[in-house]
Amino acid sequence: MQIFVQRKPKISASRRLTLKTKLLKVATVMLEKEKEAKRQEREATLSERVPPLQLSGLSVQDLQALCKELHHKIDVVDEERYDINSKVNKNNVELENLFAKIIELKGKMKRPALKKVKISADAMLGALLGAKVKESVDFKANLKTVKKEDEKKEEVTDWRKNVEAMSGMEGRMKLFNAGQ
Repeated sequence: MQIFVQRKPKISASRRLTLKTKLLKVATVMLEKEKEAKRQEREATLSERVPPLQLSGLSVQDLQALCKELHHKIDVVDEERYDINSKVNKNNVELENLFAKIIELKGKMKRPALKKVKISADAMLGALLGAKVKESVDFKANLKTVKKEDEKKEEVTDWRKNVEAMSGMEGRMKLFNAGQ
């Protein structure tokens, strides 16, 4: 039997509280730095991929060509976005199917329809115990015998004779004596 003794913490509660607050302050500073780094990285990639537009001094034909080029780029990006969305949706459906299969496997198992098999007691013991059983066991010999008591059967006679015997005072006397 083990007895668990609760030890006193080595750090006091006030010290633990100050350490927690310092850790939270350091974590918030790190989180802010990470957000700033992500923002700068985003700006750098956007400036690299999309150069600033210089519309001043362009003729109408140049502006139309620039618009056509931008529309073409938008179409390419939309096609890529659609392809990626379709892949993501397909993967989500596949994941749902796999999760359903996992739940089905963890849950109830479908039991196959069992067939009735007629097998003797010797064959059943042989299947269960293997080659250990060499002699046959007579199960009927081990059963207890129950003796049935024979119920007294009333003789079935002609009902007319019975009515004639019970009629009158003599029959009533027989019924009275039978009741006592």
